[in-house]
Amino acid sequence: MATMFYDKDGDLSLLNGKTIAVIGYGSQGHAHALNAKDSGAKVIIGLHPGSKSAEKAKADGLEVLSVADATKQADVVMILVPDTKQADVYANDIGPNLKPGSMLMFAHGFNIHYGQITPPANVDVTMVAPKAPGHRVREVFKDGAGTPGLLAVHQNATGNAKALGMAYAKAIGCTRAGVIETTFKEETETDLFGEQTILCGGVTGLIRAAFETLVKAGYQPEVAYFECMHELKLIVDLLYQGGLSYMWYSVSDTAEYGGYVVGDQVENMVKEEFAGVLNKIQDGTFAREWIAEVKNGRPNFIPRRNREHNLLIEEVGANLRDMMPFLNAKRIKQDASSGS
Repeated sequence: MATMFYDKDGDLSLLNGKTIAVIGYGSQGHAHALNAKDSGAKVIIGLHPGSKSAEKAKADGLEVLSVADATKQADVVMILVPDTKQADVYANDIGPNLKPGSMLMFAHGFNIHYGQITPPANVDVTMVAPKAPGHRVREVFKDGAGTPGLLAVHQNATGNAKALGMAYAKAIGCTRAGVIETTFKEETETDLFGEQTILCGGVTGLIRAAFETLVKAGYQPEVAYFECMHELKLIVDLLYQGGLSYMWYSVSDTAEYGGYVVGDQVENMVKEEFAGVLNKIQDGTFAREWIAEVKNGRPNFIPRRNREHNLLIEEVGANLRDMMPFLNAKRIKQDASSGS
């Protein structure tokens, strides 16, 4: 069993007299910065010139500097810009300005694990990764709770990296819910695997396949949408609250029996595929492919994104969600040329 760390294991006084520079002010950036500020830490924000987030950060009562200047002032530098931008931001603005003995932090291990960023030997390198979107990290913190998180130490130059990392985890609220110690390798590989096989790739692939099967067989797209997309939240909520057993307990016997039979078929079909996915993550193949895709201007990613946003299920679903105001439905404007 993993060891969990809680509030009693973190010492906020280790942040006294230190300046935390949060690089980026998006979903995670604003949550980390404001939670740490509310915990009594001194926080500054590092942003690129012309950043749209600058005014928001200032309105939230935070000092905004260039990334280079924020790094120069900081004892703790948390990089929270997108993975695809971190290596360039580090090379141009962070690396040349890191103070010896400072701590470089990440919320995802991708760039360290796959060698896109190589910090100097005289700094601590740690990771604190809340297991929730940034808006949720902020919401539950303000409510007096926290989101679970992960802590990893990649480099312990000062001998105090773990303790300081734990103090940071406490400052942003993760120790309220529990923090698991891990490694950059484990966090990166499991995170990518989960995204690809279940959370983002697997579930959307199953939804598309099921919806298209019903529509091709002549069923109404609206009915297919409700069965294959809309009701998914009901099942996910049950899983979230009580695991597989609680979900099976809550559905009908017919659903449970059919779920066992077909679920076993699906599981048997994908296990070998999943092993291949994990191998590509472990040996770096996926990382190399993605890094090359980004450097080449995303020639495959952007057309694929555009196709996804123009599926029949998206058209049908958007119309149905507009008829259900209680959902607080969202629509996004997709820029066909955008890689962001």
